Amino acid sequence: MDEETLTVWLDTALLMLGGFILTTVLMMSVVNPPAKSADSEGDKAPGNVVVEAQWGDKLDADVDLWVAAPGDRPVGYSNKSGEIFSLLRDDLGKSQDVTDFNYEIAYSRGMPSGEYVVNVHLYRAIGASFPIDVKLVASVRADEEGKSRQLVTTTVRLLRLNDQVTAFRFNLDSEGNLVPGSVNSLFKELRVASQ
Repeated sequence: MDEETLTVWLDTALLMLGGFILTTVLMMSVVNPPAKSADSEGDKAPGNVVVEAQWGDKLDADVDLWVAAPGDRPVGYSNKSGEIFSLLRDDLGKSQDVTDFNYEIAYSRGMPSGEYVVNVHLYRAIGASFPIDVKLVASVRADEEGKSRQLVTTTVRLLRLNDQVTAFRFNLDSEGNLVPGSVNSLFKELRVASQ
């Protein structure tokens, strides 16, 4: 191959490579467009209701958090996600856990108005002495920065294996505010059998 043919071949190859790189860069902006912020569309980011349960560290007890949002089915260990709530952590006590910290949390996508119900259920307790105290907190995200505002907090006592207690029920209005006088602990069954 003479020098002139080699130069033409190298120029053609480099032009093809440059064209391929340019096409790839242009396609990346179409395939993965830049994310739009909620503010740029004039919408507020959806609010969240967060429910947390915590019981004695180092206790080998499986306490299950159950939550129900308005018009949705209950969410807990056997149904980890509904239309509104999702259970993020199913703590089994010492079983399959590298920490001594006992904690479960559920969060919602949005916060529709209506009644929210929060229960705890003692599924298993090995060598634990009764009663088992469980601290529960329900919060809402108060603003776009993600700062939370606590709505309800309580501590419930589980007295025996298979106890299920309604920690609290409360209503939220359409703005995510606690409806005055709506907090109560009237029992409502939430635990559902495994599906």
